[in-house]
Amino acid sequence: MKLINIRPRSLPVSIFVTPSKSQSAPHNLHRHISTSQIPPPTPFVPDSKTFLSVIGRNLSQHAAKIPTWESLFSLTSVQLRKLGVEPARTRRYLLWWRERFRKGLYGIGGDLKDVKDSVAHVRVVDMPRERSTEAYAGPDAMRKVIVNVPPDVPVSELRLRELKPVSGLKVLGARTIAGPFVEAMKGTSGSVATIKVQEGMWEQRRGQKIDGGERRKVQVRRKRKLEEIRKARA
Repeated sequence: MKLINIRPRSLPVSIFVTPSKSQSAPHNLHRHISTSQIPPPTPFVPDSKTFLSVIGRNLSQHAAKIPTWESLFSLTSVQLRKLGVEPARTRRYLLWWRERFRKGLYGIGGDLKDVKDSVAHVRVVDMPRERSTEAYAGPDAMRKVIVNVPPDVPVSELRLRELKPVSGLKVLGARTIAGPFVEAMKGTSGSVATIKVQEGMWEQRRGQKIDGGERRKVQVRRKRKLEEIRKARA
């Protein structure tokens, strides 16, 4: 009997190609994502300590772990976890506020430019309307606006058209400033006030859990129902 030597077909070269690092470890891709541009601090929030304080949720306790503005906006979630920023929802909250700040979305006082020793002064001024026509003659040609200006500068010296209204505040009645964290100055009838940097003034409070929250709601309600049935049979 004659033996026939059958040579196997050569396999495609691609089978023997070693997978790249990015292909073999997709869970490591987040380590190579470049950090976003670091935004400049604002007069109301000039450093990382103030940022952690105003966003609340007791994040000011981690100020020593995040000492610089650069580290505040460059640390990843993994690095924050290694630094001891726990639990995970606290890290997500910090990253959420960090991204908002990058986009220029602030809490009350975030758009204030004239700030000294963490205190800003605001006042009500009469500003000309953008388009004064014959329909807006006399008193109707002016509008009441809350602006951030130094307290010792007379209104006559202000360049009103260059001033921007303060976000989050409104005028009540004749000239009373109303809004969160506003403290009226004595003898001004509420037309001049201060806004101070305070712990948790930008905090987004968590909702109250009902029946253990979404994850445990079914289990908690089932146990409660069984307990009610047991008591009814007793």
